[in-house]
Amino acid sequence: MTSKWSSVDIPDQTGRIVVVTGANTGIGYYTAAALAHRGAHVVLAVRDPEKGNAALARIVAAAPQGKKVDVTLAELDLSSLDSVRRAASALRANYPRIDLLINNAGVMWTPKTLSADGFELQFGTNHLGHFALTGLLLDHLLPVRGSRVVTVSSLGHRMRAAIHFDDLQWERSYSRVGAYGQSKLANLLFTYELQRRLAAAAAPTVAVAAHPGGSNTELARNLPGIFAPVKAVLGPLLFQSPESGALSTLRAATDPTVEGGQYYGPDGLGEQRGSPKLVRSSGQSHDADLQQRLWTVSEELTGVTFGI
Repeated sequence: MTSKWSSVDIPDQTGRIVVVTGANTGIGYYTAAALAHRGAHVVLAVRDPEKGNAALARIVAAAPQGKKVDVTLAELDLSSLDSVRRAASALRANYPRIDLLINNAGVMWTPKTLSADGFELQFGTNHLGHFALTGLLLDHLLPVRGSRVVTVSSLGHRMRAAIHFDDLQWERSYSRVGAYGQSKLANLLFTYELQRRLAAAAAPTVAVAAHPGGSNTELARNLPGIFAPVKAVLGPLLFQSPESGALSTLRAATDPTVEGGQYYGPDGLGEQRGSPKLVRSSGQSHDADLQQRLWTVSEELTGVTFGI
């Protein structure tokens, strides 16, 4: 393996069943495409079937010459627990085993909006939707040796981040940045608590996290207008392509040396860009009491419990 991990280091994925949320654009698209082109059967779990079909066609068209690509579509709106349950039911029926679940989809810095279930949209989509989906699919991962749950967090897990148990849905006041930080911190708390439970059960499945650094994707479409000139001038220095941003997820998902509970991100200055390496998350994300408290609340809010 080269000293700088890249897409050429992705092992052959033939025979693996992979589910990627938010796979029609950005990090998710390039993650799904790379895995499909390495032989995996990839399920694009997306909210908009039209955009999902367009992404599927692009992945097939971009396949190496002579390479058969196996990609299918699943409809999933993570902001709706009803949709999560329907998607999980369909996935369970279609795939008796799942090797890899990549919790990638997300929203960032949205105006104050409630999900279909009355949750603050960023917390409901980025954390609770993925928490529920993972719990509903986990028994199809547990028997599979080498299976992984990879959840995509963000550098934003350090930005004004806290779990506001006294106001999880930001009903008293609202901060776009704070709500995003809460959701991305929740992704890591969830990963570490899931890994603790998997290890205690001696399960062959592991939970891992990754972040893409600063990536130029549609996720930033809600960036306040005041930042537009900064992005235009400094963008090339601060942001890498979504294809490069996907490498952290791909390493977490496929590198045979990865261990449960690890966190991968770019190796450049401030982890903004670069090749993926093992990185550290905030001290707060490793608070075991916080992890367990969030887990309990997440079970109560979603109605989903894990069989471990």
